[in-house]
Formats: sequence, structure tokens, C-alpha cells
Amino acid sequence: MSLTSTVTVAAPLTPPAAVLPCSSLRHLALPASFAWYGLLMGSWSGRLPAIKQGLHLTHSQLAMVLLCSGIGAVLSPQLSSRLLARIGSLHTMRIAGLALLVVLMAAAAAPSLPLLMAAVLALGVTSSVFDVAINGLATHHEALQRKPMMSRLHACACAGGLGGVTLGSVMASMQVTALQHVSLIALPLCALLWLCLQGLAHACSGEPVRIAQGVAPEAGPAFALPRGRLALLGVLGLLCAIAEGSVGSWSALFMKEQFGASDAMAPLSLSAFTMMMLVSRCFGDQMKARHGARALVGAGSATAAFGLGIAVFAPGALIALAGFALAGLGLALVFPFVYSAAGKESKLALAGVATMAYAGSLMGPPLMGSVAEGLGLQAAIACIALLAAAMAVVARRTCLL
Repeated sequence: MSLTSTVTVAAPLTPPAAVLPCSSLRHLALPASFAWYGLLMGSWSGRLPAIKQGLHLTHSQLAMVLLCSGIGAVLSPQLSSRLLARIGSLHTMRIAGLALLVVLMAAAAAPSLPLLMAAVLALGVTSSVFDVAINGLATHHEALQRKPMMSRLHACACAGGLGGVTLGSVMASMQVTALQHVSLIALPLCALLWLCLQGLAHACSGEPVRIAQGVAPEAGPAFALPRGRLALLGVLGLLCAIAEGSVGSWSALFMKEQFGASDAMAPLSLSAFTMMMLVSRCFGDQMKARHGARALVGAGSATAAFGLGIAVFAPGALIALAGFALAGLGLALVFPFVYSAAGKESKLALAGVATMAYAGSLMGPPLMGSVAEGLGLQAAIACIALLAAAMAVVARRTCLL
């Protein structure tokens, strides 16, 4: 789901006098790292049904498992801030990436609900640490190159996630168990991570190299929630996480209950939402250079509110699909630009903003579930539309550029 220094490294983000030319490997290392992360997490999401079936879990038990992941994400910033301050983004990525592979295998192999919950809690921690580290490194690289690239990088993660989910579906159709699936992809993913880190070590001549040479980080707090102008970035991330997570959790069920969509058609709401996010992120950096991040996030949030409103009042399933597609188009640029803006301040700011976003992803689906329980799914989707409208108002007051 980008900073450099506050609890961090003593040197600024200005580029050195001479930057070595980047080879193809160096050019691809950062996008490939984002795609690697998306592929890994998409593979996990794609095998959740098989894990649920294998352990004979009820819907409520699976909800408890997913809640553990959210709790782990909310608890992780203290760890990620300390790691980023002491060893830098690159080494943090290495540790968290390898830990992610191990934890994912443990989750796939868990023989009981308590062990699965413990593994998923660890998955929430490690995935969040990797997420903060890679966004921190991306912001550093963005500053070195002096051009926006965060949207394109998040598009790579989105594409990797779609690939991971598709791979999970294919493996499931071939009767490959979740553990066999993870075991088959572990070694290739480990090799790909090594290649990405090698490329990044040569491409990024800033913070990671300075720490490798023994420059100690400045003293300071390891973690704090954002305040002042950064607090609005955190609020924006919080609202976006609630909206994205709620659409992911409830859109398919809304299609089924509201329009009687088939089991094949109902998930297309999430597919349309995700595909339009991918398209928007592919062009987000060029649009940012022309129109600015604040204008794009404000207009995108208003577009998302309009799209969700269409879904709420749609007379049929196809119109609702178009509404969810508009919502994905509008929400796509929020996280890339929020993380980029926070990352220009410090690692401490990035971790704080990310924490608020993780809290939103944790509270969003159950919050909308409570609304759906009392007022119906149509009211829940309408609440998400109102959140998107609120984001458009908040975006006008943020420090997005």
C-alpha cells in the first residue's frame, strides 16, 4: 500500500553530484519489487477459499482470521520505523520479504484455526513492514529522478495482485493445495526478490549505501501518529482504506443481493473496480505532472462518490458494474500520492500515515458490515459514497502537490 528521514538518516534526499547510469536491471528493479509484493499478496488472497475449505472454517471464523491480519498491520509501524531508522529501506525489504515467504508458507501449512490466526497475524506485520519500506525507497528514488513515478509503481503492484489471484484460481482448478502452491512459487519468488534487491542496491545511491558505510541514524522517536498538515494525509489514507476495503469485501455480495447476479457475475464488480484502478495508475504520474496531485485526488474522490452513487441507484447489474468501475478509477491515485507526499517529509511521517491507512483497512469492512446488517447493503454502499465525497473535501486542504 516513501519517506526519508526524521527518525532516519542524516543526509537529505538531494541527488549526489554524479549518478551512475542505470542498466535495464536497475530500471526494472523497483517496478519488479512492487509487482513481487502484489503477486505474493494476490497469491495469498487467491488461496483463501481453499484454506477455508481445508480447515472447515465458518464465515465468522474466516473473518477472525482476516482480522488478525489487520491487527498485525496496525501493530507493525513501531517495528518498521525502528528498522528503517537503523538499517534503511533496502535491508528492511530484504528481511521483511524473506519473512513474508516463510510466514505465507506457515499460513498455508497451518493445521488448525489458532495456528492459522497466529500465522496471519505475522503475515499482517511482515507485509506492512515490507509495504512501508518499499514505499519509502520509492519516494527516495522519485526524489533522485526528480519526476513522479509512484502511481506507476502502484500500478505494478496492482498488476502483480491480479496475477497472483489468477494464479491461485488456476492452481485451485488443478487441485493443487495451498501448501503445494506456496512451495512451488517460493523459490522463484526468492530468486526474483534477490534480483530486485541487487538492482536496487546499484540504482539507489542514497540512504541504503550511507547506512552500509556505517553512518548512524539520528536519534528521535521511533514512531508517532502524524500531526498538523500531515494529519490530513493520514485522514485521507484512513478514508480511502475504508472505502477500498469495503468495496472489496461487500461489492460482490451487493451485486448478488441487490440484482440477483450469478456467482460468476457478482465478482465482476471487484474485477471492474480493480482493473480501472490499474488503468488509472498507469497514467497517474503523467497526469500529476500536468494537473498536480491535490487536484487529481480531489477530482478522483468526487468521481468515486459519483460512481458509487450510480451503483446504489442502478436499475440493473450492468449499470452497477459501471459505477464500481468509476469508483476504482477515482480512488486509484489516492494512496500513491498520499504516500509520495508523506515520504517527502520523513520515514516517521510515512509510517504514521501508513498506520492510519492500515487502521482504515481494519475497521472498514466490519463497519460497513454493521451498516449492512442494520440498514441493508444498499445503505452500506451509500455510506462508502459519502466517505468518498468527504475525501474530496479533505484533499483540498492537504499538503499534496
